[in-house]
Amino acid sequence: MKKRLFVKGNEAVAMGAIEAGCRYYFGYPITPQNDIPEYMSREMPRVGGCFIQAESEVAAINMVLGAGAAGGRVMTSSSGPGISLKAEGISFMAGSEVPAVIVNIQRPGPGLGGIDVSQADYFQAVKGAGHGGYHLVVLAPHSVQELYDLTMLAFDLADRYRMPALVLGDAMLGQMKEALMPHPYQAPEDLPRKDWAVTGKHGRAKGNAVKSLYLGDGELEAHNWHLHAKYARLRENEVRYEATGLDDAELILTAFGGGARIVKTAIAMARREGLKVGLIRPVTVYPFPAEIYRKATERTPKVLCVELNNGQMVEDVRLSSAPGADVRFYGRPGGTGSLPNPEEIFEQICKHYKD
Repeated sequence: MKKRLFVKGNEAVAMGAIEAGCRYYFGYPITPQNDIPEYMSREMPRVGGCFIQAESEVAAINMVLGAGAAGGRVMTSSSGPGISLKAEGISFMAGSEVPAVIVNIQRPGPGLGGIDVSQADYFQAVKGAGHGGYHLVVLAPHSVQELYDLTMLAFDLADRYRMPALVLGDAMLGQMKEALMPHPYQAPEDLPRKDWAVTGKHGRAKGNAVKSLYLGDGELEAHNWHLHAKYARLRENEVRYEATGLDDAELILTAFGGGARIVKTAIAMARREGLKVGLIRPVTVYPFPAEIYRKATERTPKVLCVELNNGQMVEDVRLSSAPGADVRFYGRPGGTGSLPNPEEIFEQICKHYKD
């Protein structure tokens, strides 16, 4: 029988990263993700890895850029304000096509905000936090097990597409404890070799260059079209979602991450009362699963988007839904006492189901 563990979500992220071959971690403390660097500081030396608590978030992300450019599997983690400080470095990594994993255990904002549960960083994650119009692969787990599994997947996607991948968690998931079934990491057989990495010129006719600066005529435009084509391949090949109860649904609820756990309980309550309610939960919020929304809303045009913010993913839901779909929103912005319970969401289901 496989061994089950009872661990924090933040610890599950760190466990999954090490299992997937992460051997470099650079970060800086910020609540509510501090369990990740704490775990890494203890465990990385045991596997021959490198842990550095940098002097700042800016220093940390540039260390990530360096290790990734040299071909290492590298990770950093933070929360919203820290991700903002890392944004320039993330943009440089996207422009330089450097793979790495970035973890955001979200907290409320803007500004310093608070340290409670929130999904305030959806825009920051999926629209590109820094300059230049880039994208990241963005995975949104909703359980401790998914924090473990999707962190592993993030390393594979980062390497496959030569780009940073972001795991978008939140304070509820990061701080909660739940059963975890650890399992060995299996690398996909078709992962590309890192023959582009900056590992020295020995044995080569000329050395590699990893850069985001293109000054020749037409070079930058060509590079940006190259990145654009990569994002198109992502949308074609890497969309992931969970969809249940859509065949007979009269109302579709949609939510991501930790908020989806509350929504699932409320849907179960509604189903027991005879209300035909379905669920769409994006697992990749970039690339966004637009096609399932279009198909589902052609049959069931009424959608209620539930988020732990003032309304962010709902914009992508509206853009993705069939023409004429009635997409509504219910959210709480985050902060102490701002987490909705299943009964609150059930009340919203009853209200919108009849209306």
